[in-house]
Amino acid sequence: MADADLSETTLLLRAWADGDPEALDKLTPRVYAELRRIAGHFMKHEQPGRSIQTTALVHEAYLKLVDIANVEWRHRAHFFAVSAQIMRRILLDKARRRTAGKRGGGVVRLSLDGAADVGVVRAAEVVRLDDALNALAAMDSRKAQVIEYRFFGGLTVEETAEVLKVPPDTVLRDWRLARAWLLNELSR
Repeated sequence: MADADLSETTLLLRAWADGDPEALDKLTPRVYAELRRIAGHFMKHEQPGRSIQTTALVHEAYLKLVDIANVEWRHRAHFFAVSAQIMRRILLDKARRRTAGKRGGGVVRLSLDGAADVGVVRAAEVVRLDDALNALAAMDSRKAQVIEYRFFGGLTVEETAEVLKVPPDTVLRDWRLARAWLLNELSR
């Protein structure tokens, strides 16, 4: 692909990966709104009163992205897919910490008085979903990636296809099969 065919964002990503500090300064305002959109997509699945806000999630993910070394950014969709993975991991780590000391033999107890425990129940659901996604990834990593990019990252079918280097029809087929498998797994 010729440089003329690449978006400005992709060119800045590649310059940043090559060590150009000015590229990161130019890149940040270009990607910030999209990172906020992805974070917002994640946060709509979070319980009210969550321990992290959308802006804080973007900033925490940004700090992790800046520390990533030796990544050959193929295109902007690749960058946003990696960003979505990082945000999912941040929220998962927080959910695991919330549930760590509050498990009782694998059962989450919820008293009528304990409205604060609702966040623990939600965190346990996030952990169950992650466990199911990991099981799916062990069987078919591409289907797990499709779920991660589309559901968690909010990527379109076309962007997901671009990141995974498969046709959009394959993404749609994987999306349907993976969702059905996850629903079955989570209903157990």
